[in-house]
Amino acid sequence: MKNRIRNLKEKASGRIFAGYMALREQKGEGFVDTAIKILMAVVIGALVLAGLYALFDETVLPTLTRRVQEMFSYSG
Repeated sequence: MKNRIRNLKEKASGRIFAGYMALREQKGEGFVDTAIKILMAVVIGALVLAGLYALFDETVLPTLTRRVQEMFSYSG
């Protein structure tokens, strides 16, 4: 019984020490850094999508529409 209690105390103190070390860790990766990375990815993705939409809306789609209308024009 004493062995079992001693083992439980050792496991508990080990977990407490691991938690203490996790809280004391001063790594550069944190919640704010991750949030900034996600925000940057969203903003850059939105800019790329807006650029592609503008390109397709003004350049590709009118040309495509005209070509399809010319292809199915039965008047000539």
